[in-house]
Amino acid sequence: MSAGEGLGFEVLRGEAAPWILGAPLVLALGLWGLRARLRTLRRMVAERHLARFVSGHSWNRAVARVLLASLAALLLGVASIGPVRGYTLREVRRKGLDIVVCVDTSRSMLVKDLKPDRLERAKREVIGLLDRLEGDRSALIAFAGDVRNVAPLTHDRETLKHFVSTLSTEENLVGGTNLGAALEYALELFDGRTGAHEAIVLLTDGEDLEGRGREVARQAAERGIRVYVVGMGTGEGGKIADGAQGFVRDETGREVISALDGSTLTEIAEVTGGAYQSAEQSAFPLEELYAKRISRLETRELWAGKERVPHDRFQWPLALALGCMLAEASLRERRPAAARADRGGRA
Repeated sequence: MSAGEGLGFEVLRGEAAPWILGAPLVLALGLWGLRARLRTLRRMVAERHLARFVSGHSWNRAVARVLLASLAALLLGVASIGPVRGYTLREVRRKGLDIVVCVDTSRSMLVKDLKPDRLERAKREVIGLLDRLEGDRSALIAFAGDVRNVAPLTHDRETLKHFVSTLSTEENLVGGTNLGAALEYALELFDGRTGAHEAIVLLTDGEDLEGRGREVARQAAERGIRVYVVGMGTGEGGKIADGAQGFVRDETGREVISALDGSTLTEIAEVTGGAYQSAEQSAFPLEELYAKRISRLETRELWAGKERVPHDRFQWPLALALGCMLAEASLRERRPAAARADRGGRA
């Protein structure tokens, strides 16, 4: 429940709530000032002559001015937090790209030649990309020997981030790495009108065990869809963890070393007019690809659903605050009769 919902309104700017604390501060300072004035008068005038000395002064009016100033401060604080009552639904259309992100979740992605390991680094790269997207739609695919559609094309970046954080090797139904199947599935997610505003992002260690990656990349090139590849791993590579058994071994019993195959990935990217970047050579390879290459692709108008436009009612407390300020400024602490008597005596 949003703050204030139980009272029939919500707030737009909850971070401005501390400004409401100005009201009790004004009240405390105002009352302290009145007490200080009264103490000063009592030091200057004997108590029995005090009523005659300040006969035209109204302490009730003085207190009322303090209360009005405090109420004005409170209302200004309420106006600053943006009280909302009611909203309008408005259709939203944005210009952007359609981007399908394919993340390799094969067991070789658990190699720790990148810190903390290849898969965790890939997830960090995807979340960094999502933080940079604005009008673009993105989808998420996880793959190993099989392909899993994690999320369709959407503008909901926060949900996508959640899905990215849950990716693991435990959900793979088939072992190995099938780049061709991942690219093929990604192509199916596009509407097929034109590839000018579409792109595939592939994060993998490059072990195309099925050998179909180049073939499907040529199909993407025929449709005008570019593939951008981030190589997850190093040329030196590392051992593949295999649970309690230690590391994966080949038929001869030797531990398997998984190294980045950059040549295959470069060919897949270049045949489509895309680009390849290695995580070994760049601190933020995917964000770099997006800034230098992907974001410069031709965009199109995309329907982003309906946007909830709240009705900010800050004018209501602001008008009341101004009324309180005017009332406080016009209220005199001397009684009208006493003021008229003073003017008569001077005449």
